[in-house]
Amino acid sequence: MERKEIEQIVTTFLVDDLEIDAEKITPDAKLKDDMGIDSLDFVDIVVIVEKKFGYKIKPEEMVGVTTFGQFCDYIESKVNNR
Repeated sequence: MERKEIEQIVTTFLVDDLEIDAEKITPDAKLKDDMGIDSLDFVDIVVIVEKKFGYKIKPEEMVGVTTFGQFCDYIESKVNNR
C-alpha cells in the first residue's frame, strides 16, 4: 500500500470518526497536543486500524509515536511487511 493512500485513510477516519479538524492534521502535528487525541480516542483508533488495515496495534510498539507522520510510518511498516 502506498504512503499517500495510508495518509488518506488515516486522515479520513481522524476527521470523520474522531471529529478532528482537518487543518490540524499535518505530518508534524502531535497526536495528543495538537490534535487532541486522548486515551479513549486511541481505543477507537485501534479498532479502526484493525478494520481498515487488517492488523491490531500493540501499545508497546507505539512508544515514541507522537506525530501524525510517525503514526503513518508505523502503519506503513506494518501494512507493507506482512
